[in-house]
Amino acid sequence: MPVQLTLTNHDRASAGMTYVYPVVSRRAGGVSVGVNLNPNNACNWACVYCQVPELARGTAPDIDLAQLETELRALLGDILQGDFMQTRVPEGARRLNDIALSGNGEPTSARVFPQVIECIGRVMADFDLSGKIKLVLITNGSLADRPRVRDGLQKMALLNGEVWFKFDRATAGGMRAVNQTRTTPDRQLERLELTARLCPTWLQTCVFALDDMPPSDAEQAAYLAAVARIRQRQIPVQGVLLYGLARPSMQPQAGRLSALPAAWLDEFAARIRSAGLPVKVSP
Repeated sequence: MPVQLTLTNHDRASAGMTYVYPVVSRRAGGVSVGVNLNPNNACNWACVYCQVPELARGTAPDIDLAQLETELRALLGDILQGDFMQTRVPEGARRLNDIALSGNGEPTSARVFPQVIECIGRVMADFDLSGKIKLVLITNGSLADRPRVRDGLQKMALLNGEVWFKFDRATAGGMRAVNQTRTTPDRQLERLELTARLCPTWLQTCVFALDDMPPSDAEQAAYLAAVARIRQRQIPVQGVLLYGLARPSMQPQAGRLSALPAAWLDEFAARIRSAGLPVKVSP
């Protein structure tokens, strides 16, 4: 029997492929075709809420572009022309929403990132999907200042592309604690501006309780101040994707994390809106 996809089952091996996998995305509101450029489970950050098992520090391996294209064509063919939706997807979510570069690490660390975008663009055109679905990049934004990444972002913009740019905390201490990176909020905002001026971009912010405590008042204030700076600098951010913990962390800190009440997220979202950015909430 085919495995039924659910909001909480994001098994990237479910399609039996190396690079391509299907998920039902709560934020996308339908089926998302994932492209995993990090099958080695390597990332340059190590976010404490990450659902990737055996996460390692590193970058994407060499990518077999021909295999990626073959897998993408096969899965899209099954979704659009086969019985995939009827046998694998819950009723009410049977729509193809996007192709998303996400996976088990930072996708922009792939050396052939621009070529991957070109490959996806060819496949989208052949399936008559250009302009009809989104091409989404889910990224920590840390490599946005590299020429090859900027090249890929420009190519994405021509393919109805959209970037979900990680900005979980707005203090250096918060970023070290949550993302385990030594980059600074100022540097992250610079990369955000580079990204948003090349391709439509949303901030993606994960909030949760750590040791039963929500983000501190100081951390919340710093985040709202960062939103105000984005508005002042006229960085063309589309808004904020504010979300909680839907699936368990696979990191050593997992036992310290817990979901916040939906009311907490709604209240914080209202404060972000008051600071000047639209917000979509996914508890």
